[in-house]
Amino acid sequence: MGRAFVYVILGGGVAAGYAALEFARTGVAHGELCIISEETAAPYERPALSKGYLLPEAPARLPSFHTCVGANDERLTPKWYKEHGIELVLGTRVKSADVRRKTLITATGETISYEILIIATGARALKLEEFGVRGSDAENVCYLRNLADANRLVAVMQTCTGGNAVVIGGGYIGMECAAALATNRIKVTMIFPEAHCMARLFTPKIAEFYENYYKSKGVKFIKGNVLTSFENDSEGKVKAVILKDGTRLLADMVVVGIGIRPNTGLFEGQLHLEKGGIKVNGRMQTSNTSVYAVGDVAAFPVRLFGNEIRRLEHVDSARKTARHAVAAIMAPKTTGDLDYLAFFYSRVFTLSWQFYGDNVGSVIHFGDFNSGRFGAYWTNKGVIVGAFLEGGSREDYEAIAKAVRFKAAVKDTHELESAGLEFALRESQQAAPEGGLLVERLSYTRYATAGVAVALSIAAFAYWYGRRRRVW
Repeated sequence: MGRAFVYVILGGGVAAGYAALEFARTGVAHGELCIISEETAAPYERPALSKGYLLPEAPARLPSFHTCVGANDERLTPKWYKEHGIELVLGTRVKSADVRRKTLITATGETISYEILIIATGARALKLEEFGVRGSDAENVCYLRNLADANRLVAVMQTCTGGNAVVIGGGYIGMECAAALATNRIKVTMIFPEAHCMARLFTPKIAEFYENYYKSKGVKFIKGNVLTSFENDSEGKVKAVILKDGTRLLADMVVVGIGIRPNTGLFEGQLHLEKGGIKVNGRMQTSNTSVYAVGDVAAFPVRLFGNEIRRLEHVDSARKTARHAVAAIMAPKTTGDLDYLAFFYSRVFTLSWQFYGDNVGSVIHFGDFNSGRFGAYWTNKGVIVGAFLEGGSREDYEAIAKAVRFKAAVKDTHELESAGLEFALRESQQAAPEGGLLVERLSYTRYATAGVAVALSIAAFAYWYGRRRRVW
């Protein structure tokens, strides 16, 4: 027995929800589209899990953060999918795929066939066992990648008020979970091998600000060290962690955030892979013309980086690549290559930062690090290629996005340092496109070809979104 669809989205994360909305807006017929997901919930905004979901008061819960509220758009509840004739196949694992025959086989043996497949399988959290550390299956050791992980983390966290938490990893998940734990009145120690937090993005100077802020909230840091083993009590729970240098730390709970690995296994040997993901062209099309890949699993050419193939692990990339893939499928003659402006952001405690572009070349810091309103530019070959800003206004974030998008020329780095944010504000006025900002609710065909207006729309939304009571 089997089922057949015109379009199948494999994976039920952020990208799946945004792709579904775009399909609906471009007129997909009832019964033509299916979403297959291992999760039991309809697609939701994953960033909520490390932010609003962990709040001690008025925490975010479904259905409030189903996609696509993260882009100030419709909220796609299970009822919405039913009304639009989109079939949700939830709690279902696909065990094999054959792109030549255009079939997927589920764990129960059902065959699901398609004409066009969008791979939105995302990534999985790396486990400690992959680094030679056993015991992460203990009930008070938590990862955070999906709703089930978040529910487990909340349950463990609620038993540890006033206790000790050890956070392994100094990246996105580590930093955001550490902030949430501290907000829940849990004593936190962060451990990571790098010299400072967020080492893939932050400069030492930027990292110092955030580490000092976290310390003011009671968070401790152990840098340049790694976990080697756990000590367990008679019930199998972790009671202490042992580090490489022999340090022993008491732990009532452990949160692990040491990176992710794209879920490409079903397609290895069938599609071209690169940068750890599935290689696609500027229309998100893989080496098989009937198959597209989006989100964390996709490695795509970034025009701003000279069409270098990149795999960008962030929710914004998931949203934009998903929409663009659907535009390319439904309107191939009018959809060109994606012109994506790399964008990252985070909100912890009362802090909020945004980054655009690439952190390569020389870095110029600016602003007042004592007041919490500061930033940095990255310059390469005489132009701005990246920009970071903490504590900015909507106008400020729009300005740095424009400076990166238009590759603002830098004649004198000393002048750039002195001008600081004013440089971006001045350049944004000179480079302002006609018509002002575009908003997310416009059709994606127009949205995807709007150039810098896309980046500005992102900046405007992210600023507004960060000011909402319930931070996702």
